[in-house]
Amino acid sequence: MVIIELTYKKPLDTVEQHLLAHRDFLTSFYTEGMFIASGPKVPRDGGIILAQTTKDKAQEIIKQDPFYINGITDYKIIEFTPSRYNWPVSN
Repeated sequence: MVIIELTYKKPLDTVEQHLLAHRDFLTSFYTEGMFIASGPKVPRDGGIILAQTTKDKAQEIIKQDPFYINGITDYKIIEFTPSRYNWPVSN
């Protein structure tokens, strides 16, 4: 499992221009069952994706993200092995 941390390196108005395409990217991997959760960080300087995959596969996947393609974010990928969990998470 991996945590993919996105950090914006462009202004929010540039982020907003590519947000719908980024959400379509996310949807495709939710449909495949690979992405578990995602959303903006607080404060909104990037986002987080929780994915059921390996670090190597995550590095391939992010190359399809419009944010990556357009140089909008930096990515940090952290691979970990969950030993405990509580699902579903309530808000």
